[in-house]
Amino acid sequence: MSSLALFDFSKKINFKNEILAGLTVAMTMIPESLSFAILAGLSPLTGLYAAFLMGLVTAVLGGRPGMVSGGAGATIVVLIALIKSHGIEYLFATVILAGVLQLFVGIFKLGKFVRLIPQPVMYGFLNGLAVIIFMAQIEQFKITDANGMVSWLQGSSLYIMAGLTVLTIAVVYFFPKITKAIPASLVAILVVFGVVAGFGINTKTVADIASISGSLPSFHIPRIPFSLETLQVIFPYALIMAGVGLIESLLTLSMVDEITNSKGSSNKESVAQGIANITNGFFGGMGGCAMVAQTLVNLNAGSRARLSGIIASITILIIILVGAPFIEKIPMAALVGVMMMVAISTFQWVSIRIVNKMPKSDIFVGIMVALITIVLHNLALAVLVGVIISALVFAWDNAKRIRARKHVDENGVKHYEILGPLFFGSATTFLDKFDPENDPDEVIIDFKESRIVDMSAIDALDKLSKKYAQQNKKLHLKYLSEDCRKMLKNAEAVIEVNIQEDPTYKVMPQK
Repeated sequence: MSSLALFDFSKKINFKNEILAGLTVAMTMIPESLSFAILAGLSPLTGLYAAFLMGLVTAVLGGRPGMVSGGAGATIVVLIALIKSHGIEYLFATVILAGVLQLFVGIFKLGKFVRLIPQPVMYGFLNGLAVIIFMAQIEQFKITDANGMVSWLQGSSLYIMAGLTVLTIAVVYFFPKITKAIPASLVAILVVFGVVAGFGINTKTVADIASISGSLPSFHIPRIPFSLETLQVIFPYALIMAGVGLIESLLTLSMVDEITNSKGSSNKESVAQGIANITNGFFGGMGGCAMVAQTLVNLNAGSRARLSGIIASITILIIILVGAPFIEKIPMAALVGVMMMVAISTFQWVSIRIVNKMPKSDIFVGIMVALITIVLHNLALAVLVGVIISALVFAWDNAKRIRARKHVDENGVKHYEILGPLFFGSATTFLDKFDPENDPDEVIIDFKESRIVDMSAIDALDKLSKKYAQQNKKLHLKYLSEDCRKMLKNAEAVIEVNIQEDPTYKVMPQK
């Protein structure tokens, strides 16, 4: 039952802070959830359900108090193509499957692998996401006529929409300089709503996009064919969504760990994200993940427990049930302005400031990840490509680092002391260090400062031993660690391993 504990009674809970933080978070989640749902061509209610369900489940079951999850843009952006091609029922099925994948990641304790994502990859990922969000807002300046023809707003309609958007951006930017007690995005929406209502301005509203029927989310099995063909359609999207959701959630968890100087559980958070997305799929939510901005709002408001997340979710549910008429009258310009500011804050401006201080390979990785994200809208592929490029750059750098110190002892035996790992990248350079024709009859290779890593390394040693054997010379390997000797077991016929002089090395800790 400890995993279900809402409060840690060993710590004093500040109920005032938790309740106010929860209300504040709810107010910041609503415009973002609405905007992302509309961006994906979904009913705004689908976004609000996601905010309620994700927030509630992860607040209760999540890996750490203080984190906030909801209908985040990072996860829904990757599903836009699926929604357009197959419809909303396939979206719900994909969200369920993504939740199952996230659940398995948590159960099999794979959450730690998020640490393998380099910083340049994250810069590129967030920058690409920011551009996608910003460009999607430009689409709201278009209108669809009765014949289904899409065209840009013109004349007074365009000027009114642009003016209200600029007003929203100005309020979001300047209001925090006055006070941070009330969310700036909420104030901006209320100000624009007041201006539109007060002056009777005719402009595009949420009601023009879709009507919101405020009711409780109901259980619903996605109406799709249960076949292998369906699985082939939804599995790639589910894999991408699960990956993106976990990346953002676990990076947010690490951020909260640093801010609060405490330790959360990445695997527990993965399980919670999975259960929350499965619940979303069966109850009409668009799915999501941890939300960085809302989490920061929550922490800045003084929350350190799970209560604020629960309060935020219940507040959103109450708004769904009784606040639909109000939400439908919100001007789209207000949501567009809020989302443009979300995009601007998501963009990692520090990556531009430090670009001249970063290695060229890191700059290339960051730009490549951003471009893949923007062009293909495939965030998981972008991150995967970034990690692979970073790994290859790392391998290349290590390949250049292999060295060999040489000396001949008083007995006429030549020693090669190898420094740096012997693996596929360094195997060729390693072989170039030796001179079988001119070396003495006995040669010792010292691996005290090196490791044999893979089959390419074993193949290199195999080739080297054959070269010395052709010259009728003996080759010995010294100071091999235990795991290296195991790898060489199949090569014993051609390589004489001098085990007697080796101390026992424990390269990997015993469990």
